[in-house]
Amino acid sequence: MPSPSSWPTDYARARADFLAAAEAAGAALRSFQLPGHRGPDGGPLCADTAYLGPATPAKLLVAVSGTHGIEGFCGSACQTRVLLEEGQARAGGRDTGVLLLHALNPYGFAYLRRVNEDNVDVNRNFVDHDDPPHNDAYDRVHPALVQGDGAGFPVRETTARALALRDRLGPAVFQEAVTRGQYRHPDGLFYGGPAPAWSHRTLRRVVAEHIAGVPHIAYVDLHTGLGERALGEPIFRGGRDPGAHDRARAWYGPALTASERGTSSSTPIVGNTATAVADGLRGHEELTAITLEFGTLPGPEVLLALCADNWLHLHHHPAAAVRNPAKGLIRAAFAPDDDAWRRAVLQRAREVFGQAFKGLAGSDSQVA
Repeated sequence: MPSPSSWPTDYARARADFLAAAEAAGAALRSFQLPGHRGPDGGPLCADTAYLGPATPAKLLVAVSGTHGIEGFCGSACQTRVLLEEGQARAGGRDTGVLLLHALNPYGFAYLRRVNEDNVDVNRNFVDHDDPPHNDAYDRVHPALVQGDGAGFPVRETTARALALRDRLGPAVFQEAVTRGQYRHPDGLFYGGPAPAWSHRTLRRVVAEHIAGVPHIAYVDLHTGLGERALGEPIFRGGRDPGAHDRARAWYGPALTASERGTSSSTPIVGNTATAVADGLRGHEELTAITLEFGTLPGPEVLLALCADNWLHLHHHPAAAVRNPAKGLIRAAFAPDDDAWRRAVLQRAREVFGQAFKGLAGSDSQVA
């Protein structure tokens, strides 16, 4: 079994490991290169897909990593170590395919950011940009989160202002105000962007060419940063048929949470990747979508790391920012250098992928 210590320390190594494991497993590979940008090492930035299974599967497990850039270290490890190197991708049976989308946001992965090349949160980008769902509450918290000049990030002041707002609004209201997604402040946190980002367009293409039309789809988007450390919380994200939540509950058990029902470490968000999958289907498929969220640090520390990283990239060139010691904050918040955490993540990923395969196996071969 691969050691968690073997996890890559940068995007280029993660990509190389993924491609090598996918090729060794006999997967069909495809790459989508981000135009106009290179990695810190000068190499290309790509979202890659690997597919194993029949040409026309009746059932499909889709696992996505790197929607939030730096969170791709965890997601990539789950894809590469568990599904490919350990062979779990072959556990679904002859009528089941496995589609792995590696590093949906390769720029954020390479430059150690949650956001993309334009400070856009890809997981808030799948909205109607002609009429975006404005988050008025974010306007109230923005000044406390985005402050400081090029001389230095004001750690104490930012912490004090954020905690004061949290105490005044209440933790849940404050969290939703900050994280729901906002479309008015391009320099701010959780910015959904003015138009479909490259990652958005790439995912839409993958859905149209590889996912749409498959009768039964299990969708797992891999994330870090929220909830109990290393827990691996399955958060319900779709689909849209009336039985979707009950089906997800049957698959993932009582651990399943739902933001809209107030049971999750995540408050409701808009424009996430599962929306793109649901929107791109043909209408007869059965989609069961979750976010698999691995906790890291307490919420205030994660938020401080996001504020610090936002400041860093507002005031420094990306090539300098990625080498700045302040990157240690966002690494600790989303990609911990902790073997115990990594072991727990891999074990939980095995469990959840196993539950997804079992759920797919119990699905009817046709959908009415």
